[in-house]
Amino acid sequence: MFSLALRDGARLAPLESWHAEEFARHLDRAREHIRPWVGAAFVTVDVAGARATLERYGARQAVDGARLYGIWRDNTLVGGVMFTAFDTTSGSCEVGCWLEPAAEGHGLITLACTALLDWAFGTRGLHRAEWHCRADNDRSAAVAQRLGMTLEGVRREAWPYDGVRHDKQVWAVLAPEWRALER
Repeated sequence: MFSLALRDGARLAPLESWHAEEFARHLDRAREHIRPWVGAAFVTVDVAGARATLERYGARQAVDGARLYGIWRDNTLVGGVMFTAFDTTSGSCEVGCWLEPAAEGHGLITLACTALLDWAFGTRGLHRAEWHCRADNDRSAAVAQRLGMTLEGVRREAWPYDGVRHDKQVWAVLAPEWRALER
């Protein structure tokens, strides 16, 4: 299994079904903080739900689709990044993230997403990467900006949460733009 050092004792590695108990403990710490910003199916409440989420991503990765990676800081799972969509036929992907409050503000998401995008564009030859976030999620939009993405539009009331519909921003970066960025 690979593990990529990020900074300050943090590392990026695949998040797999055998991490279910650790993932469930992490979600206990992160659940209320991330619930408004991630899909409802992702925010599970027990080990069985955590295992189901990890197995769902594992099955998608097995057919060259979505992938899930954890971010560990000092050997504690504190968040992660993922390809919520990965389509080599169309040459596009969507990147997403989540992080528990104690790990915010250290640049871990930007570093981890940079690694994912380097791989998607450089190794896999994709052409387009997207980032979707609620329009009122300033922290998420800031990551998209740091990744060199362009805000392409807003899908009005496309994000249902807790009985309210929120606008969704769609950001993207193309392979030639990514290669031209100075990192």
